[in-house]
Amino acid sequence: MGYDFDTPVDRRGTWSVQWDGVADRFGVDGLLPFTISDMDFASAPEVLAALQDRLAHGVLGYTDWRHEDFLSALRHWFTTRYDTGLDTDRVVYAPSVLNQVSQLLRMWTAPGDGVVVHTPTYDGFRKAVTGLGRELRGVPVGDTTDGTTDGTAGGTADHTADHMAALERELARADSKVLILCSPHNPTGRVWTESELTVFAGLAAKYDVAVISDEIHADFVHPEFVPDGRRHLPWSRFGTGRWAIVTSASKSFNFPALSGSYGVIGDPDDHAEFTRRMLTAEGLASPAVLALTAHITAYREGAPWLDALNTYVAGNLRMLADRLDAAFPQLAWRPPEAGYLAWIDLRALDVDDAALQRELIDHEKVAIMPGTTYGCEGYVRLNVGCPRAKAELGTDALIRALGRLAR
Repeated sequence: MGYDFDTPVDRRGTWSVQWDGVADRFGVDGLLPFTISDMDFASAPEVLAALQDRLAHGVLGYTDWRHEDFLSALRHWFTTRYDTGLDTDRVVYAPSVLNQVSQLLRMWTAPGDGVVVHTPTYDGFRKAVTGLGRELRGVPVGDTTDGTTDGTAGGTADHTADHMAALERELARADSKVLILCSPHNPTGRVWTESELTVFAGLAAKYDVAVISDEIHADFVHPEFVPDGRRHLPWSRFGTGRWAIVTSASKSFNFPALSGSYGVIGDPDDHAEFTRRMLTAEGLASPAVLALTAHITAYREGAPWLDALNTYVAGNLRMLADRLDAAFPQLAWRPPEAGYLAWIDLRALDVDDAALQRELIDHEKVAIMPGTTYGCEGYVRLNVGCPRAKAELGTDALIRALGRLAR
C-alpha cells in the first residue's frame, strides 16, 4: 500500500501547540514552525480507521488496559521490532511518558537528590527534575575528546573513556539516585551501542542508581545513518536492580494528543508501588479508550506505514544534509541516527544565537528551536517530520539567515 506524506495537512486552527501556539514561545504569530516533536503527518490510516470504528460504537465509558488485546500488542511489537521478549506482568500504564518519569522520581528520590542525564537534555526532563526539587546533573553525550557536545555518533576510544569516566563521577556521588537515559537520545538522535548500554548498566548497579530509560524515539532508527548498523536495544536487555522503560506509540504514529503511555518496571515491588500510586494517589484507574485503540492498532497493523514514514523522513534529512553541505561545508553536518529532529552544530560559523533567532523570526518568518532550550549554545534543532516541501522551506530559511550572519 502506498502512503502520501507529501500532501500538506492544514493544522492551523486546531489548537496545535506547534502551529497555533508558536507565539507563546517565539513571541510572534504566523511563523512557519519547525519546533516541538510532533509531526505534520496524519496518523496511519489503519489507526484512524480503528478510531472511527470505536467512536461509531458510541459508548465511551470507563476502560481497563489490563487485558490481552493491549498486552499482546505490546509483546508483538517488542518481538517483531526489537527482537526482544516482553514480560507483560511488569507493564504499567500512565497518561504520558513524562508523567511516568515524574512518578518514578517521586518513588526513587527525595528532594535534593541528584538525577543524572546526558547533555544536551530534552527540556521536559529538566522541568520534571527541577520542578520536583531534585538536582539535574549533566554528562555530555558528544563524541569529541575535549568534552564538547556535537551530538554525532561513534567517537574515539579516548572520548568513550572520557565519557564513561564523567558518567561514573556523577553516578558515584552519594546523593545521585537516578540516571535518566534517553534511548535513542533526544535531541541528538544518538543510538547507544550495546557496549555503551552494558557499561551504563554496570555503573548503575555498582553505585546503586536506578535507571529510567525513555525509549519513545525507538521506532525512528535510520539504518543508513548508523555507521556500524546498530539498532535500538531496549533497556530490559540490560537492567538489573531498579529500572524502568517508559515509552508510547504516540510519537511514532503521531497521536500524542490522545494521551497514553506505558512502561516496564523491572522490580516486582516497584511495579506494585507504581500501580498503587496510579490507582490511588493519582486517581488514574481508567485510561483513555481511544489511546488504547490507537496503540493496539498501531502495533498490530501499523508497521508498513511506519517503515514508509521512516524512509520519507530519511529523505528529508538527506536533503537537509546536502543543502547544508553545499552552503557551509565547514559544518560537516551528518543526519541523526534516529528521529526526525535535526540537531545542527553551528559553532564553526561563530554566529550569535540571539542574532540568529532574530533573523529567523523577523526576516525568514520561521520558528526553529534554539539549542539553548536543551542547554547548548551554538546549535539549533530543526523538526523535519513534515512534507518535503515544508522541510525545504525551513532548510533554505536557515541557510539564508546563516549566510547573512556569517558574512
